[in-house]
Amino acid sequence: MKLKIAILGTRGIPNYYGGFEHISEYVSAGLVKKGHSVTVYNSHNHPYEADTWNGVNIVHCYDPEYLIGTAGQFAYDFNCLMDARKRKFDVVLLMGYTSSSVWGHLYPPNSVIITNMDGLEWKRSKYSKPVQQFLKYAEKLAVKHSQYYISDSRIIRSYLKDKYEVDSRYIPYGADLFSDQEREQFDKSEVLKEDYFLLMARMEPENNIETILEGFNNSSSKKSFMVLGDTSNRFGKFITHRFKNDDRIQFKGANFDNSVVRALQNNSYLYFHGHSVGGTNPSLLEAMASEALIAAHNNPFNKSVLNSDAFYFDNANEVRHLVENVQRKDTEREMVKNNLHKIQYQFNWEVVINDYEDFILECYQQQHGKVIKA
Repeated sequence: MKLKIAILGTRGIPNYYGGFEHISEYVSAGLVKKGHSVTVYNSHNHPYEADTWNGVNIVHCYDPEYLIGTAGQFAYDFNCLMDARKRKFDVVLLMGYTSSSVWGHLYPPNSVIITNMDGLEWKRSKYSKPVQQFLKYAEKLAVKHSQYYISDSRIIRSYLKDKYEVDSRYIPYGADLFSDQEREQFDKSEVLKEDYFLLMARMEPENNIETILEGFNNSSSKKSFMVLGDTSNRFGKFITHRFKNDDRIQFKGANFDNSVVRALQNNSYLYFHGHSVGGTNPSLLEAMASEALIAAHNNPFNKSVLNSDAFYFDNANEVRHLVENVQRKDTEREMVKNNLHKIQYQFNWEVVINDYEDFILECYQQQHGKVIKA
């Protein structure tokens, strides 16, 4: 039996934004290949305007965020849910809960509701105390109104078990190994191999961008430092202004061309991953898959993925030490190799898509008491 599945809670596919869009791309197309009917909800502002993408149905819903800011996210999620209620989906997969769980009483009543619980959003330092309190409330509502749960990190899974006594299925993100074809496409005239440091992140305080760049700024390194990410928000403008006098630091803006990003990761001397809140981060997995040598912020989320196969930092002084002292020798090559092994066997998309399908079928079977053949 094949199911009619909806994916809500993202700005849409193909990905022009972040993690949930990234995984929705792969999972939706993968489930279609397995014979399911899959619909993804897109913001009407999304650059992709067609009604299908790689066999996935696209529903474009009005999204007033561009007019009224954050409040528009709640309106967008409301519009998506109102549409989903009409379409008789077997399963609704909600990616996150930040602006959707307040509408929990409006979740499609006859659909199996599965929520990917995201990564402790209330811990993000960009939010004020009142917003953090609201996000804790939204998390509680998501637990209340969902029937089944997905955690993309074992840390999140343990948290949900301890806090709410709910079992969630651990399904991480995935990544594709860096291919020989990608190696051949790389233009060495654009970037000298291993001649630069790199970070890729949204410009938010909890991603430790200021700490990383401060450490580099204080170093004696002759290499350049490339920063990938949209700097148009308030924190991005602050960061670019703060380091404007360091010619070595190059702000390259956001880049959603995966082949370019992976080539930059592959050829970097050291890739800095500063994310400190959230589950398994897609850009970290991409860096691992692209054979980057990684320096990561010292926290349980990153350590649960990288283990001992990365350098770690807590502050700018430790970043400076890494910038000035990390070598590319046998030990470092072994770290890269071990991370590739993790991608191959733990974090590859085929495994992730299979896990999503297995869990969706299992949830539907439990809810309806039916035996389903995948």
